Amino acid sequence: MAPRDDNLNATSGAPLSGRSVVVTRARAQAAALVEPLEALGAEVIAVPVIEIVDPPEPARLDDALRRLGDYDWLVLSSANGVDRVLARLEALGLGVGALSAVRVAVVGAATAARLAETGIAPDLVPDDFRQEGLVDAFAALGEGGGRVLFARALEGRFLLGEQLAALGYEVDLVPAYRTVPAQADSGVVDRLALGVDVITFTSPSTVKNLIAFLEGNGADPAEVLSLAEAASIGPVTTAALVARGIEPAIEPAESTVPALVAAIAAFYSVELPASGASAAEPSAS
Repeated sequence: MAPRDDNLNATSGAPLSGRSVVVTRARAQAAALVEPLEALGAEVIAVPVIEIVDPPEPARLDDALRRLGDYDWLVLSSANGVDRVLARLEALGLGVGALSAVRVAVVGAATAARLAETGIAPDLVPDDFRQEGLVDAFAALGEGGGRVLFARALEGRFLLGEQLAALGYEVDLVPAYRTVPAQADSGVVDRLALGVDVITFTSPSTVKNLIAFLEGNGADPAEVLSLAEAASIGPVTTAALVARGIEPAIEPAESTVPALVAAIAAFYSVELPASGASAAEPSAS
């Protein structure tokens, strides 16, 4: 991995001056991670390895949204899910007001914050920002059942649907979007091969697709990744890294982009400005 010089930041003008950080998020979402890292002085190298697109059968989501009143709950597990659902509601002429017909549950603070930007406050947000946490939150309600629309990523985990069904809920799993490999600039491979300080991963798909991108451009992923610290946004992404033989050195306690930035800064023994970790930003796809 890139050498760690703990005296570097003591003499530089910004907390992460001299540090290089790779951002693998989708291009449309990268700014939420790039901007705070650059504000701390990091050299940010954008390698968008994923892209968010419509699912193969978009009509399924449209049909479900037309029948929102038939459901007791709408579950959204990411900011991407929020964006896709709202976009389809607008396209169908229903608008965000259609959400008043159903209670909305979200997986974490980042998803809740994205929803709140539209003026909708979620009815259920778990303390643990994972699907497991939302299952626990539903169990604590003690409702004993109901009908749930889970608008999810096509490649998403099935755990939530399975465990809500075990609690007595009838769950419709409907893909709202999918993640596909993006055409990242092959020229950055040479830069990565020189060594960088940190490579950030904000979802399992960024892990899978960065490795595929490196392999597709003639680079050895193990060699490239050995030259950097891996920074994971949370436990689900960490599990994807570990499955590939990569032990992340950085993982925040809270699975949000501001917390990831704070964890990178803390790894290099610096303090963030007071406002750095307070803003709610969308997390991983």
